[in-house]
Amino acid sequence: MPKNPNVNRVLVIGSGPIVIGQAAEFDYAGTQACRSLKEEGVEVILVNSNPATIMTDRDIADKVFIEPLTVKVLEQLIEEEKPDSILPTLGGQAGLNLGMELEESGFLAAHGVRLLGTCAATIRNAEGRQEFKDLMERIGEPCAASEVVETVQDGILFSESIGYPVVLRPAYTLGGSGGGIAHNRAELEEILENGLRLSRVGQVLVERCIAGWKEIEYEVMRDGTGNCITVCNMENLDPVGVHTGDSIVVAPSQTLSDKEYQMLRTSALNIISELEITGGCNVQFALHPTSFEYCVIEVNPRVSRSSALASKATGYPIAKVAAKIALGYTLDEIKNAVTGKTYASFEPALDYCVVKIPRLPFDKFLTAKRTLTTQMKATGEVMSICDSFEGALMKAIRSLEQHVDCLLGYDFSGLSKEELKEKLKVVDDRRIWMIAEAVRRGISYEEIHAATMIDVWFIDKIAILTEMEQALRTQELTPVLLREAKRLQFPDSVIAGLTGRDVEEVRRLREDNGIRAVYRMVDTCAAEFAASTPYYYSVYGGACEARETVGRKKVLVLGSGPIRIGQGIEFDYCSVHATWAFSKAGYETIIVNNNPETVSTDFDIADKLYFEPLTAEDVESIVRIEHPDGAVVQFGGQTAIKLTESLMKMGVPILGTQAEDVDAAEDRERFDRILEETQIPRAAGGTVYTAEEAKEVANRLGYPVLVRPSYVLGGQGMQIAISDREIEEFMEIINRIAQDHPILVDKYLQGKEIEVDAVCDGKDILIPGIMEHIERTGVHSGDSISVYPAHTIGKLVKDKIAEYTRRLAKALHVKGLINIQFIAIGEDVYVIEVNPRSSRTVPYISKVTGIPIVDLAVEVILGKTIAELGYRPGLQPEAEHYAIKMPVFSFEKIRGAEISLGPEMKSTGECLGVSGTFNEALYKAFLGAGVNLPRYKNLIMTVKDADKGEAIEIGRRFERLGYTIYATRSTAAALNEAGVKARKVNKISQESPTVMDLILGHRIDLVIDTPTQGRDKTRDGFLIRRTAIETGVNVITAMDTARALVSSLENKAADERLSLVNIAKL
Repeated sequence: MPKNPNVNRVLVIGSGPIVIGQAAEFDYAGTQACRSLKEEGVEVILVNSNPATIMTDRDIADKVFIEPLTVKVLEQLIEEEKPDSILPTLGGQAGLNLGMELEESGFLAAHGVRLLGTCAATIRNAEGRQEFKDLMERIGEPCAASEVVETVQDGILFSESIGYPVVLRPAYTLGGSGGGIAHNRAELEEILENGLRLSRVGQVLVERCIAGWKEIEYEVMRDGTGNCITVCNMENLDPVGVHTGDSIVVAPSQTLSDKEYQMLRTSALNIISELEITGGCNVQFALHPTSFEYCVIEVNPRVSRSSALASKATGYPIAKVAAKIALGYTLDEIKNAVTGKTYASFEPALDYCVVKIPRLPFDKFLTAKRTLTTQMKATGEVMSICDSFEGALMKAIRSLEQHVDCLLGYDFSGLSKEELKEKLKVVDDRRIWMIAEAVRRGISYEEIHAATMIDVWFIDKIAILTEMEQALRTQELTPVLLREAKRLQFPDSVIAGLTGRDVEEVRRLREDNGIRAVYRMVDTCAAEFAASTPYYYSVYGGACEARETVGRKKVLVLGSGPIRIGQGIEFDYCSVHATWAFSKAGYETIIVNNNPETVSTDFDIADKLYFEPLTAEDVESIVRIEHPDGAVVQFGGQTAIKLTESLMKMGVPILGTQAEDVDAAEDRERFDRILEETQIPRAAGGTVYTAEEAKEVANRLGYPVLVRPSYVLGGQGMQIAISDREIEEFMEIINRIAQDHPILVDKYLQGKEIEVDAVCDGKDILIPGIMEHIERTGVHSGDSISVYPAHTIGKLVKDKIAEYTRRLAKALHVKGLINIQFIAIGEDVYVIEVNPRSSRTVPYISKVTGIPIVDLAVEVILGKTIAELGYRPGLQPEAEHYAIKMPVFSFEKIRGAEISLGPEMKSTGECLGVSGTFNEALYKAFLGAGVNLPRYKNLIMTVKDADKGEAIEIGRRFERLGYTIYATRSTAAALNEAGVKARKVNKISQESPTVMDLILGHRIDLVIDTPTQGRDKTRDGFLIRRTAIETGVNVITAMDTARALVSSLENKAADERLSLVNIAKL
């Protein structure tokens, strides 16, 4: 069937801010789909609230609206833009839910808009727990015994009839939100209450627990005429019971017999045909480890996290094909873009093994529970490709960038054999290291399997790696042994450590014996057809399929690795834009990255893609084949910056700002000298290595002080200390990981925090705009609300900031991007820190000013000046509109994490409010972040003594809005004394009703809780904040944020239409 002639204007719904469970994979899928629709001549209107992604770029769609993703906004957009169709299946669960609400309310039908892709009835059958169960029974596909419940009482009755343990899954939620496994009645009540609250329809599925069965997934495609194919099947290393997003996943499956594989494949195709899905779909199965019994866990009738993985693992562009199917094409009419010869109806075949490992955020949340369950906790993931499972696992481990590069990464030698056996039963992020230790201690495969339910095949593969460790420790390092260790992907540094040599010696031995990495191509068809898009992975042994190309100048772009808190999708945005800009300038581009969720690892972004770990040794093997004319490191966050020195040693020129200048900005003494020369003030401070030195500096400066390691991103390990005791505690945490660089101790200044991104050509600078943070200093810039243009500082301060930026960029010889953070106190301006690289705010400032600073930075790196690019140097004129960036957190997903904001970054994503007025922009930003008030008009206040004065003013404004204020003893006394009516409520340890009872009554809109300094976890505040977050109450921990929220609510007019801004026109 050719393209449907009635589809001309399509509204694509994006997935909103990045949260745990809904990350960059939807940016990648949405970008690919929008480009695919535009190829067909369709006009694309995009709505998404996330400013950090490529998807919301002006070139990706014809009209781009960065607006809150709510039903009202979409209704207004449909009325104004009049699309003929809407595509909701590319925006993750958020997009799907919105599409369903518009369909169910009859709004789409009333405006003559059709749902493209999978129809509403199908989505209901797949997403509604009861409908899905009925459908499966009708076609004879087995499901676990289950019942949909709407009250806790019904849940208890059913659970006791089938027996514990039971699994709970709320309907219409994402990343397993609110779900879990209950082993007894107490656990059931707790999880069920939370799950019923989180579900859009107030339903939770209670089912027989099949934990311990194998979890297998099939990624399938179907078109409108019923042609179906399986793109990829995947096996979770962890058995059922761990969310697939937190599992180590292997593709293709490794432990299934052919009979099992075919049985599940037939079932997946049977289900997708019965559901009549059009486009991509993901089917999850549980398979009994010994019998052929299986059951269907769930079906996602949309592009999912697994589709991004399947796409990158096979090279089959799922989102691109899904978009074409939505327009009416059939699989046998769509060409496979990777081979250029075969069609999309051709099932991919793999002649290699792919391993995905999740990137978990426990290095940011030291107090959080590390156990993994059906509720997802990972912020991102890495993928690696090799010719064996062992090799792929080793490559994936070092891609994580968690200071671990093999299975000896964690030390469990302190545990006895019995303790180790007990620990194996705990499912957490260190489980494979625990299994490796068990193998070393001689615990049998059977015992390990009984404790973990992980297939013996995987345990044996881990054993092969531990045997190699032992061989390297005890045997002579012969060329034969070295070749085998490299085949298993042991890095030189690990081999050196185990054999007691230095790394250089191992490298020489490798060179002398011709042991080198060679590259194979991912071609979707096991080399049956030639591929036209070079996409490589490394192995040791065999022929090399990567050829050095000559003729054009060549640039190596280093990506930013897995998404984690502090280094998110913004850096992928910068890498992709840099790649496009170099291509435009006539360069051949090569990307090295290992993140399957991102646009940068899409098959057609660069001329060549190497899917490899970002370590010096892995990059060197690529350099040896490609001989690039230069490498660019300023766009890939800290991951790429860390490789600078190694690249220079390999003889690769660094394009843009030189390494010694990057060091000058990080090295305290050199930077202080630069500040003296340029006459720019900063906070007093010193560099230390030990806790004793730190206390001495702190006492000389006077508390409070800021303590932080150098060379980190996202404020990793940064703390505000108010006493000697806290300094000792922080230094102990920082020094757990050996520090190569000194630790900085600074006087903590409190003022307005201002941020600037600029492009510098060596002489002149271009500043697109100045951003001001609503929260005063002390809250990490990535966690504060940021306003452009800065509206509360005067011309004098702005001129000072522009002049200081110019002096610093010049003194540091910056060529390309620079990001500087300042503090303004009155008319005085101080520098906090300078980063001569791209930053988190680059996509946001580029979009709201319309100045493409990454593209300009590349032009400058290639030798153009700012004047030649057509810009007047200096600070650019301010825009007519306000743009407010709001951080988005995922605290409810990580049990036990401290949520109060400080100098270490904790947000996972961001959204944007754009409007002609400040108040509307602020209201939109809160709305986009999911703060939709008022609901019940009750709020709880408990603030530290220093904040009581501000609390009175804020309390008075909430009171005027009709809020009832509850407060703990001292806060209530302060409010009442000032004439603000507050009801006193008891602390947790006192008699009922306490603060906890109020929060658990589900009638509270908001908790304003500013924690006292210090880090005592036992205090009421911590429990109040955690309980509020886990019951879906908004929590604010800074007075500035509370003031912004009350201003936004005061200016929210009832039922007034929002002004929608198309940023492609800005």
